[in-house]
Amino acid sequence: MRNHEVSKVQSLLLPDGSLREPGWSRRLYQVYDRKDIKKRKTRIKEWDYYLVLSKDFGFAFTLSDDGYIGLQSVSLLEFGEKPWTHTETILDAFPLGKMKMPSTSDEGSPSYSNKRLNMSFQKTPGKRRITCNFKNFMDGKTLVCDITLEQPEMDTMVIATPWKEDKKAFYYNQKINCMRASGQCTFDGKTYVFNPETDFGTLDWGRGVWTYDNTWNWGSGNGIVNGKPFGFNIGYGFGDTSAASENIIFYDGVGHKFDDVTFNIPASSYTDPWTITSSDGRFEMDFIPIIDRDAKIDAKIIVSDQHQVFGRMSGTAILDDGTKLEIKDLLCFCERVHNKY
Repeated sequence: MRNHEVSKVQSLLLPDGSLREPGWSRRLYQVYDRKDIKKRKTRIKEWDYYLVLSKDFGFAFTLSDDGYIGLQSVSLLEFGEKPWTHTETILDAFPLGKMKMPSTSDEGSPSYSNKRLNMSFQKTPGKRRITCNFKNFMDGKTLVCDITLEQPEMDTMVIATPWKEDKKAFYYNQKINCMRASGQCTFDGKTYVFNPETDFGTLDWGRGVWTYDNTWNWGSGNGIVNGKPFGFNIGYGFGDTSAASENIIFYDGVGHKFDDVTFNIPASSYTDPWTITSSDGRFEMDFIPIIDRDAKIDAKIIVSDQHQVFGRMSGTAILDDGTKLEIKDLLCFCERVHNKY
């Protein structure tokens, strides 16, 4: 059944390491346990990624243990008259679970510390706090952040996706949208202040074992529509999504699930206007890019070609009861990523 919703608390994996019940859910009903995985430790990927956006700027934070490599990164984005972005990444060889990433997003506080970077994601009831001190982030200058995200009781987007070619590979992922952001970051004499009335953060929490070569499309954004929190998560191309897609509209704390989307990316450039279309007509958008945060690595065995494009989206989103929301200039991103690792 397309868009099969999981609603039962149970172990994520069967004894043979395959997914027990592929599908989507509004909470982390399926329980992830690293010890249940039947693949070698170098293939396990565990990450927490936060994106916090304001009207004119944004920050992204990643803590990850990807088996044979640990990747910790911070990005600063400016969307003003002269848009620019800078990402700084620290790589560690073979963490193999030593980062002890939590088995659920509901508790635990993953962190990382070395001579350059101190970063932690602290979870307390109803809140998430991101703290970061990154020495020599750019031009020898230090970036300091202390951001709090409010997480009231609300629906999230959880997906449990298998791969046809490897039954012991899986993607277990939660997107938490519409978390109001407060706090600030300072860099190069400038202070970036988040306003919880208008600014939001998103968590991309993921655990799993992937196949080697994958291309995916993902988009996400948050804002205020008709005085209420609005957000969306869209994506496709990753694993076997025959049980469920990860496409959902969030409005006033409730998730409204819909079917497939297509990113119509112009062949001319990632920064030319796109359109986003849906198979059921419930998500029809024009996307006007501001900046392409692109990165390319080709080390033969490890290949990564990333285009995370930030811009503004306008169009219509239709809720489960048929209510049509008019979206105007919503700051968001859409990305296409090709990875081999």
